[in-house]
Amino acid sequence: MSTPAAAIDAIWRTESPKLVGALTRLVRDLAVAEELAQDALVAALEQWPRDGIPENPAAWLMRAAKHRAIDLLRHGSLVAGRHEALAREAEHLVTPDLDARLDDVVGDDLLRLIFISCHPLLSPEAQVALTLKLLGGLTTAEIARAFLVPEPTIAQRIVRAKRTLSEARVPFELPTGDDLAERLASVLGVIYLVFNEGYSATAGDDVIRPGLCDDALRLGRLLAKVDPGEPEVHALLALMELQTSRFESRVGPDAQAVPLLEQDRSRWNHAGIARGLESLRRVNALGGALGLYALQASIAACHATARTADETDWGRIAALYDVLATLAPQPIVELNRAVAHAMVFGPEAGLEILDGLATEPSLEAYHLLPAVRGDLLERAGRHLEARVAYERAAGLAQKAAEKSVLLARAARMKSPG
Repeated sequence: MSTPAAAIDAIWRTESPKLVGALTRLVRDLAVAEELAQDALVAALEQWPRDGIPENPAAWLMRAAKHRAIDLLRHGSLVAGRHEALAREAEHLVTPDLDARLDDVVGDDLLRLIFISCHPLLSPEAQVALTLKLLGGLTTAEIARAFLVPEPTIAQRIVRAKRTLSEARVPFELPTGDDLAERLASVLGVIYLVFNEGYSATAGDDVIRPGLCDDALRLGRLLAKVDPGEPEVHALLALMELQTSRFESRVGPDAQAVPLLEQDRSRWNHAGIARGLESLRRVNALGGALGLYALQASIAACHATARTADETDWGRIAALYDVLATLAPQPIVELNRAVAHAMVFGPEAGLEILDGLATEPSLEAYHLLPAVRGDLLERAGRHLEARVAYERAAGLAQKAAEKSVLLARAARMKSPG
């Protein structure tokens, strides 16, 4: 049974992006909107442990925040010249049919919020930090841990980003024309980051956070309507659809992650796979097969269309990773390429690629690097080295379940004879 504080925290992570988005539309100031959302959270922390969690916590939080907004508007604490109009809008929205009204606008609010977070006035680092804070529901500490950056650095980026947007009075609207094209790459990047945080959660003990993936998918679908001729928009949507199709089989009864090749494919969401493949066909029709997200979606499609693990076309996957590594030479791509090459050419081929990552600073504290190395060493029969690698991976892992699995693998490694 969850404690009230834990339950409130879970609700807040899910609902805060929608809350901030709706409030930003109302008050036209991101920093003020977040303050109002925090006021609503404080009210919930005071009342819910005493009165119980309401039947619709999202609507409760929205009403609390908007009542606070009305107070500020009436007392002249917000942007001059908009008091009466915004107060009337706020009062109009705090009505019994609030839930239906929110359903109509929440997607647009989130999409506008992400375009604000990715405004060119902000550095790429600030865009990522602000988006994960506002749309990912992550704390400053969690963002810092995910990107291996000191927490004060992340906090400063977020504060400065909000101040910059506030001082520039960036409008809460979707860009068009050249402005849309200029910001699209950043928006796609942060949607992908939000999705990945949901698909492989770095925060908390959960393996996945489906709510984040749902938000990312919603944003991707909205973006496909805003810019239907951009192949990478459809490619990212295809990638997310294909990845989420495996949710039902991705976590075992012990709450531990189930490796892809061990998953029960009968539990995969075949409707989601069909949607992903249809989006991928649209990418190809638009001539975007060699885009960064298109390549990743094609890799995901290889897994999704294999009826069994043994039927996986690892040769095609390895070739796709080779192209991806040329276009986007990133350590994580190389790590995945090593796995693919090991499946095609044997574990030693994969280990050769991993050797090139041994001194990569960004992977120094990344537990999956020694975990993959341990797996390939084990498959190569180099058990003593595999044990060392598994133990190092366990020491770096943040989640208790991951530590347990890695230590169990280390323990099964026996010395020769």
